[in-house]
Amino acid sequence: MSLDGNYDPDNIFAKILRGDMPCVKIYEDDEVLSFMDVFPQSDGHTLVIPKRPSRNLLDTNPEVLSGLIQKTQIIAQAIKSSLKPDGIIITQFNGAPAGQTVFHLHFHIIPRYENSKLSSHAHGQMAEMDHLSGLAAKIKAALK
Repeated sequence: MSLDGNYDPDNIFAKILRGDMPCVKIYEDDEVLSFMDVFPQSDGHTLVIPKRPSRNLLDTNPEVLSGLIQKTQIIAQAIKSSLKPDGIIITQFNGAPAGQTVFHLHFHIIPRYENSKLSSHAHGQMAEMDHLSGLAAKIKAALK
């Protein structure tokens, strides 16, 4: 899919926002939802999405982006304090050629641990829900 096009209200993140698909939630308010990536590149891989529909960063209202990046920073700080990674990658893809696989704007927060390889983006192994729930509980506790 290219950078341009119509928003698909049946994408997986839209289904999660409607409650049609489950997720392991980290944080939610009126504007943002954050949850564990079910195909994590590392332990603690978290996604942050706006609740307002947008395909990518380029077609999103700047006011939405402002709140979204602020919440991304807060959640990344909670990941840092709770999971103690050696580094953190924050990434965002725009268009299929850039690696975007879900066409709803989202940021990835990917903890990096020394001597640990990253799994492939969106092509790795699906995580066990109990494991994700345990990581989510630690991150949520750090948000309080």
